Amino acid sequence: MGVTQQIKSATASSILALYNQTVQSESILVNLTKPEFEGDYTVVLFAFVKELKKSPEAIGNELGNYLLEHFGQLFTSFNVVKGFLNLGINNAVWADFLTTNYINQSFGASPENGLSVMVEYSSPNTNKPLHLGHLRNNFLGRSIAEILKITGNKVVKTCIVNDRGIHICKSMIAWQLFANGATPESTNKKGDHFVGDYYVKFNDEYKHQIEQLKANGILQEEAEKKAPILLAAQQMLFDWEEGKPDVIELWEKMNQWVYQGFDVTYAKIGTDFDKIYYESKTYLLGKELVEKGLAQNVFYQKEDGSVWIDLTNDGLDEKLVQRKDGTSVYITQDIGLAEQKQKEFNANQSIYVVGDEQNYHFKVLKLICQKLQLPSADGIFHLSYGMVELPTGKMKSREGTVVDADDLVDAMIAIAKQKTEELGKVNDFTESERIELYETLGLGALKFFLLRVDPKKKMVFNPEESIDFHGFTGPFIQYTHARIKSILRKINVDASTIIEIPTATISLLPLEKGLAIELEQFTAVLKDAANEQDPSKVAIYIYNLAKLFSSFYNEHSIANAENDEKKNLRLMLAISTAQVIKTGMHVLGIKVPERM
Repeated sequence: MGVTQQIKSATASSILALYNQTVQSESILVNLTKPEFEGDYTVVLFAFVKELKKSPEAIGNELGNYLLEHFGQLFTSFNVVKGFLNLGINNAVWADFLTTNYINQSFGASPENGLSVMVEYSSPNTNKPLHLGHLRNNFLGRSIAEILKITGNKVVKTCIVNDRGIHICKSMIAWQLFANGATPESTNKKGDHFVGDYYVKFNDEYKHQIEQLKANGILQEEAEKKAPILLAAQQMLFDWEEGKPDVIELWEKMNQWVYQGFDVTYAKIGTDFDKIYYESKTYLLGKELVEKGLAQNVFYQKEDGSVWIDLTNDGLDEKLVQRKDGTSVYITQDIGLAEQKQKEFNANQSIYVVGDEQNYHFKVLKLICQKLQLPSADGIFHLSYGMVELPTGKMKSREGTVVDADDLVDAMIAIAKQKTEELGKVNDFTESERIELYETLGLGALKFFLLRVDPKKKMVFNPEESIDFHGFTGPFIQYTHARIKSILRKINVDASTIIEIPTATISLLPLEKGLAIELEQFTAVLKDAANEQDPSKVAIYIYNLAKLFSSFYNEHSIANAENDEKKNLRLMLAISTAQVIKTGMHVLGIKVPERM
């Protein structure tokens, strides 16, 4: 049981003994004591005032005295400040904690809880390569999956590929018009980039044709509708839906080029999935649910045959769920896919990692699923995140101004190489070791920078800032891990070494105790990140831990400690810190080097 849990349990037992009142230990709020006050942990007392009919100060003093008398092995002191009970923790508790956990490589993990969670992320279109926005999506989705997994959930990682529709046909038409039979192989170009180029070519030609039509006296709005290349794309979409063989053949060929390109990118950035869904196979889903909804009066049909749902009483509006020609719309497909995924995996929760421009869509999706009484409905959760912008502003796919994911990853690795070589500390590395280190640092910088921000917030990505070795960055944390490993190698100690310290007489200096307290928080931080679906909580925690270790090590020697007891204590702190950094960075999808 963690120290926080011990405090909650002792507090609940004491309240029952003192006041004959039963309080659930989980409802007791325990925080770290603020630096300006004396103590290690603080119990918030205000929640007990009404029930106990006493002032917070009176409760604090009575509770503090009882805890000291009956739980002396845990507490050494207390003080009360305006309704907050500040408690000092026995040094032996920290020694026990370190002795138990310093070689525990699964420290921070929770036992299996029997819950299943599905996380859907990436969701690319097959008309263009992945870009910077996709990277934030992928890193968020995979890190949330890992955080949920380490906190006891069974996790299924899924992806829905948007492989049909007018945007796909635009790339196909442009290829027919301008490629002259070129392929990714003949042009020595990655497949997703190759196809994406033709999406940009389509829009360039589309704008050119609009200007030509306007020059012939046609108004802008009409020109936009009558541009021959757009009409050709619309006809191609119709032919695809009709199953025209040559269109299907071209569609399959171009999509395969894109998938091959995606696979290379996913492998490089560390993204994987347990199940991939394709819109071309799911877009007809939901039609049966429309019939069910009509029978249940959840939906209604207009005179033209279209089917709608009225959500005005829920603070939304009327929503089309089936066109008058009987075809589905996006929301209908998503309802059908939600039902299919539930049947396949029976997940307790289904998390959709999608940008905040789709907030309304997912409110509607969840509400309709609830009204249809689908088993998956209450578990639908939209992990909404803000867009990523550059210092120069927003990106636009159709104009070819996006920051390509592959180019960005390569640029980050190049910056990592430059920064590392400037420090001159890799001269004894082999070529393969240097390449691996640069990739570890470059990707680590990129992932950490995109994950350190609350997902709900928009952010500006600055490559140079992200790879600073001294700031709130991935490389700083990676360097701290490598530094600890170097210290341990010099002392000839590793995580398998058995260390003992006399817990009864151990004394801890402020930075030693501070580091132990910070380490003990790891399990709670992971649970908080899982509950809030926010990897930035882990990123901030790991950074603060690395920063605290740096302060500790700058003040206190490990190899030349005052005595063997101190040396062993500090070795435990160092080994534990390295392990927690490694685990914390792992759930963020970031590797940590053994040396750098």
